Amino acid sequence: MAGDDFRARGDDRCELCRAVEDLSGYPVSPESAETAEQSVLICRTCRVQIEGSSPMDSDHWRVLTETMWSQVPSVQVMAWRMLRRLRTEGWAAEALDMLYLEDEVRAWAESGDDSGNAEASAEQVVHRDSNGAVLSTGDTVTLTKDLNVKGAGFTAKRGTAVRGISLVQDNAAHIEGRISGQQIVILTEFVKKSG
Repeated sequence: MAGDDFRARGDDRCELCRAVEDLSGYPVSPESAETAEQSVLICRTCRVQIEGSSPMDSDHWRVLTETMWSQVPSVQVMAWRMLRRLRTEGWAAEALDMLYLEDEVRAWAESGDDSGNAEASAEQVVHRDSNGAVLSTGDTVTLTKDLNVKGAGFTAKRGTAVRGISLVQDNAAHIEGRISGQQIVILTEFVKKSG
């Protein structure tokens, strides 16, 4: 990718979040030529979340409400795609509604998704605990109230730690975990992420 011109365009900062460290060029699919016009300069944090190798942190992306106004089409495309992934967040939905793209740029944005699975990324369900912290598979959570476990004949007490949770993929309000040897579904509103 075009080195100095590319970095100068973004003021030697990530063109999506404005970070200054760990920058590299990222080709914006489905374009195949790795030119500055078809790429964005991004930091490692943005890259791992775009590629799905790290959980999506919606707070990291709030700066898109500023960087989405870039005049660079490849930056506009990536901003649109990330806002679309985060559209369950009120701020992202509002920004997406405000973002105007020329027809050609919009077609580019809609034509591909850098995660490799546009629909899964766009429809990704985000699980949050009672404090709004994002939950991931394998996390440990603590119950915030006593829960009557129907069918198992016991009450899971407030303060009980549930280790190694799994997420119910199609329902942001449900996680699964093991309490007293029983695998149960737990509402996210009654848990708090530990650690």
